[in-house]
Amino acid sequence: MPEPAQTYITTPIYYVNDRPHIGHCYTTLLADVTARFYRLLGGQSDAGNGRSQDVFFLTGTDEHADKVVTSAAAHNVTPIQWADKNAEEFKKAFAFMNCSNDDFIRTTEDRHKSKVLEYIRALQKKGDIYLGDYVGWFDESQEEYLTETAAKEASFVSPVTGKPLVKKVEKNYFFKLSAYQAKLQAHFDANPSFVLPEARRNEVLGRFREGLQDIPISRAVTADPTSQWGIKMPDDQSHRIYVWIDALFNYLSVVDTPERQNFWPPTVHYIAKDILWFHAVIWPALLMALDRKLPATVYSHAYWVRDGRKMSKSLGNFVTIEVLQAYASKYSLDALRWYLITQGPQGATDADFSHAKFVEVYNADLANGIGNCASRVSNMIEKYFEGKVPEYQSTWIDRRWETTSADAVPAYLTAAKELDLSAAFEAASSLIKDVDDLISETKPFTLAKDMATNGQEVANILACCAESIRIASIMLAPAMPQKMAELWAAWNCTPDASAPLAELCAFNGPRGIKPGHRIAKGAALFMRADTAEAPPA
Repeated sequence: MPEPAQTYITTPIYYVNDRPHIGHCYTTLLADVTARFYRLLGGQSDAGNGRSQDVFFLTGTDEHADKVVTSAAAHNVTPIQWADKNAEEFKKAFAFMNCSNDDFIRTTEDRHKSKVLEYIRALQKKGDIYLGDYVGWFDESQEEYLTETAAKEASFVSPVTGKPLVKKVEKNYFFKLSAYQAKLQAHFDANPSFVLPEARRNEVLGRFREGLQDIPISRAVTADPTSQWGIKMPDDQSHRIYVWIDALFNYLSVVDTPERQNFWPPTVHYIAKDILWFHAVIWPALLMALDRKLPATVYSHAYWVRDGRKMSKSLGNFVTIEVLQAYASKYSLDALRWYLITQGPQGATDADFSHAKFVEVYNADLANGIGNCASRVSNMIEKYFEGKVPEYQSTWIDRRWETTSADAVPAYLTAAKELDLSAAFEAASSLIKDVDDLISETKPFTLAKDMATNGQEVANILACCAESIRIASIMLAPAMPQKMAELWAAWNCTPDASAPLAELCAFNGPRGIKPGHRIAKGAALFMRADTAEAPPA
């Protein structure tokens, strides 16, 4: 992926007809980790709030869906009251997950609604919107129109929820999507990373061959209370803007201001696989019609399942916010973030949220990994050198780094820029493994039995280990910001937020750990978990 001067990262905006769950948290966490990586990369953090002036991370809620009206009625409140209630639930969920979003957009806000009207008027003026008759299939559960071919392939039920499709005959305003097929195809051909992963790109291109049809962008306003909810079409109050068109414009409306306009176009839209077509085809066509630049990448991840079974309301097996909070309370929030990021469905395959797998990963990567490694090294520095990094031979540790770990930082950078977050953190974890291997190979605890003879060698080994852990902690920080901050506090090595990542991760460089630097043992970052223990309640 190109390295933009300014980075704009988004999540989808989430329906407020219900409360958030693991799926919403996971997508937002992917965006959060990516935003934290780019903040590290540029070293442009604002000292006031820890945010980068060159990175903008957006999330929010989609509030004009018909389901909001029906859910509100079922709870004896107005649609806006229901939207207010659940929008707050999403804000609280993302705050709990320690997501560092710079803004939270609600589509019921005036700042968004006024921009949507502006964009629709621009499309009307260009001649890309016309009034016509729709006859076809509608997925009420997803509020999505389906072509005859797509409906038939889905056996006339929703591909997502399995609920029956509804045959619709109605008058709508249409967007001339078909006019942009050639331009969209050319864009896909010229930009292989426009849709990732590759399986999702191939899925879109497969549907392209069916040919694009013009799409409804409005729905009629009737006596039904549901139809009163939404943004009315400009100059025609008998139609409201189709919720998906309204929602897609959020990415643009938030940054279409004098202060934020330089963030456009987005670096990456993170979405789940069920909304790929809207983001990979309809959205870029709308942007083309508005003469706006297209996002660099639409990244469409797969789903979470639980203990091998698809999550559903009927099975009652959703990983709810309460479940996530229980795991965070027992194992730490950063352990939960680590599991979701490294084991999640970022690729084309669904991932299993399994308690046994969680404990296995927690022990292997965290308790026995960075936690144990940092404790071993700090304990030996405390025991043999009174808690201070000893005088070491720079040439020895530089040579050791070159032969064992020098490729870890470049591998991390490459993977993170390519949005392969699991691979990025695997590269970071490899540094911890190198430290463990070095300790096992050289046995400083044995050499230290004769410090008069072996003192310099022990000093070299432990200084090398401490510097490697320092660098690994910086690379791990986007996934585990709280735990790495705890380590930095104990080791007195909090990185300068204004320094770029390449400088911070320069081994034995100007920002490295120097002789005489005090390292405290501190509390264990992660305590080992019992594999037989029950899931947290």
